[in-house]
Amino acid sequence: MKIGFIGAGNLARALGELLVAGGHSVAFTGRGGDGPLADAAGADLVVLALPFSAAREVLPGLSGLLAGKLVVDATNPVNPDWSPMLLGQESSAGEEVARALPGAQVVKAFNTVFADAMREDRLVREGARVTCFVASDHADARARVAEVARSAGFAPLEVGPLAMSRHLEAMAHLNIQIAVGMQGGTRGAFIYHRAD
Repeated sequence: MKIGFIGAGNLARALGELLVAGGHSVAFTGRGGDGPLADAAGADLVVLALPFSAAREVLPGLSGLLAGKLVVDATNPVNPDWSPMLLGQESSAGEEVARALPGAQVVKAFNTVFADAMREDRLVREGARVTCFVASDHADARARVAEVARSAGFAPLEVGPLAMSRHLEAMAHLNIQIAVGMQGGTRGAFIYHRAD
């Protein structure tokens, strides 16, 4: 699958390496990337891997280009000091992205994993794979992104509609608090263990 990243920072590069190892081709667009933002429109799947505040500015101009596309939102609403950017109890970055891209199938994924944890040697912890939570209002899109996550080495877990982004982003805020606020480091990761 051809995967285009809007963003070329740490998360995009780390996830991109895992996806290439999983058999996909990747291209990075935007600041520090290979081409202009419009190039993402040629990909089978587009990953938003840039600060949420930047995504808010960029996405309205890409609405037409991304119509009909599968778009993964890996953003988190945080302020420059890493504190949570509060969007209200009835919204989330994922839902705002979907409103900005009404013609796209938006899927929330990869936002609860730090770039430092996105390495093949760090995706398995005591026999369990790091979980990639996947939320979308489009069941087929959710399933496709779960398969992409699996191919990259994650244990995907579909968690329902895009409104679940509110909880996934809260998990990311917790992860940031542990890693940055409590100096726990950015190699920690969530593993959802199902007891059968």
